[in-house]
Amino acid sequence: MVFDRKDSYTLAILVNNKSGVLMRVVALFSRRGYNIDSLSVGETEDPKTSRITIVVTGDRQIVEQIIRQVEKLVDVRKVYEMAPGRSLQRELVLVKLKSDADTRSQLTDIAEIFKAKIIDVTPVTMTMQLTGSLDKLESFLSLAEPYGIVELVRTGITALERGSRALSETDFHEEDR
Repeated sequence: MVFDRKDSYTLAILVNNKSGVLMRVVALFSRRGYNIDSLSVGETEDPKTSRITIVVTGDRQIVEQIIRQVEKLVDVRKVYEMAPGRSLQRELVLVKLKSDADTRSQLTDIAEIFKAKIIDVTPVTMTMQLTGSLDKLESFLSLAEPYGIVELVRTGITALERGSRALSETDFHEEDR
């Protein structure tokens, strides 16, 4: 999965942590015929709030319209666009690669270069865990692919804004300490 960054938008959506909220947000994208490239969701520091991170590719005007529509949904608290230069965006990948006695050391070298963690080894496979930016993950996968990807799973992008500002009900600033 390679994202074309010029037409890619990362949205962070703070919602009430209630049953059915994720479905309503995703349904809005579906009704507009908009594909979600990446989706991750989880509880925040406040157990009453969840954060949905969605990456979409498309036209700027349509993305702005979707943001306005998402903001109107019941249980949506805030919607933020996470600009690449002003946010930290990461993903977790687990990848199982074909591996034997001849290729194991080569794969171990690739893992070291990318700071991937080897989490399982069998006589015929090696499974690695890797976190990082999309560029890092895509570079790693392009080097690993010739060895044979047996299985691959990705968590989806998750993002935080750089600096001291927090995307919550009350923004936190360094000077507020």
